[in-house]
Amino acid sequence: MITIVPIAPEHNAELFRIIRSSLEEFDIDLNGTVYVDPYLDNMYRHFSVPGKAYFIAMEDGKVLGGSGIAPLDDIDKEVCELQRMFVTKDARGRRIGRLLMDTCLTKAKEMGFKKCYLETFDEMKDAIRLYENSGFEYLNAAMGNTGHFSCKTWMLRDL
Repeated sequence: MITIVPIAPEHNAELFRIIRSSLEEFDIDLNGTVYVDPYLDNMYRHFSVPGKAYFIAMEDGKVLGGSGIAPLDDIDKEVCELQRMFVTKDARGRRIGRLLMDTCLTKAKEMGFKKCYLETFDEMKDAIRLYENSGFEYLNAAMGNTGHFSCKTWMLRDL
């Protein structure tokens, strides 16, 4: 059975591996992506502050993926960003991404956010289809200052 839990320190190493291997799989292990984010090796610490949350999908004690929510820097405080949503290759197609995203969006509403922004890559077609089916709409340009200048797909939805 899949469970969704808040991130804990013991999830850091496996989450680091999942995110990096996913980006490598799609040949998007580039500067200007989460691949080089300085806090990627300690996501627990990064998301353990007020206004942020990160959730892990688990099954039989194994980390299958994760996703987080945080304020979008340099933008209206009512806009959050869906961040670092990655699922292991062998766990894809099991609606785990949907479960993680829905958990994050529910948390974002509870935290008082009114809109949710995300950035991704054209190569991540399954993720984009999930976002489209979840009410995200395309934007013509990036919002905020995420530092992820290699992401060329930007989307936004009301919460």
